[in-house]
Amino acid sequence: MIKVAVLASHNGSGFDALYEALIKKELNIELVLVISNNQNALVLQNATNYAIDNFVVNSKTDANPDEKIALLLKEYGCHYVFLSGYMKKLSSDLTGEFKIINSHPALLPKYGGEGMYGRYVHEAVIKNREKISGVTLHEVNENYDEGKILLQKELLLNGDESVDLLEKKIKKLEQIAIVELFKNI
Repeated sequence: MIKVAVLASHNGSGFDALYEALIKKELNIELVLVISNNQNALVLQNATNYAIDNFVVNSKTDANPDEKIALLLKEYGCHYVFLSGYMKKLSSDLTGEFKIINSHPALLPKYGGEGMYGRYVHEAVIKNREKISGVTLHEVNENYDEGKILLQKELLLNGDESVDLLEKKIKKLEQIAIVELFKNI
């Protein structure tokens, strides 16, 4: 069975989508590990509630966080790593050694790169009066949002779209896309 680790900094809504799909028997993967750089992240509590091993790894807990992450991924035999709102850049050592997938709340290559995440992306999309937006699932390399695109899903924007409404729509679309991608790996 394919073993998946999730790295998340806050809520980990992508982690929740994977877990719910597992419960519904829609996926043939095993969620074996959750890592967060934030000791107060909700994703850690959810992982504990679901009996999934979880760890806090950051510069306060480890001299070299990426090295510690690599050790955990190897120890748990992870085939894939999914970034669910993980707010730290990963080293090329990690991205070169593991299959790491990120979910980005826009249609890359537009609205990607350093500083383009969450609400900042949606604000830019609305400010530029885009007609469509969406979600991109992509491989992670050493550069922000430049890895190979694996799956994109788009949605039409209303002329009066608010940032809050767009964020909710994108989150919903993102959960669908994540499950679809992991059905096919």
